[in-house]
Amino acid sequence: MSPFVGQRLTTFNAKASSADLAFLTGLIESGKITPVIDRLLPLSQAPTAIRYLQTGRTRGKVVLTV
Repeated sequence: MSPFVGQRLTTFNAKASSADLAFLTGLIESGKITPVIDRLLPLSQAPTAIRYLQTGRTRGKVVLTV
C-alpha cells in the first residue's frame, strides 16, 4: 500500500503478562473501565455476526453467547 498511501503499515504483537491481565481484571471489576459491546448474539447466529464484522461498521465487540 505504500505507493498509494503516505503511511507504512506494520504489524504489532503484544505480550500480556499475568500481572497485566490481573490489573486489567481489577479495573473492569471496579467499574473504572468497561468493555464496549456492540452486539450480543446467540451462537446460532454466528454467520450473521461474521457478516456484520466484515462490514467494518462495528463500534465495539461482537459477542456470541453459548
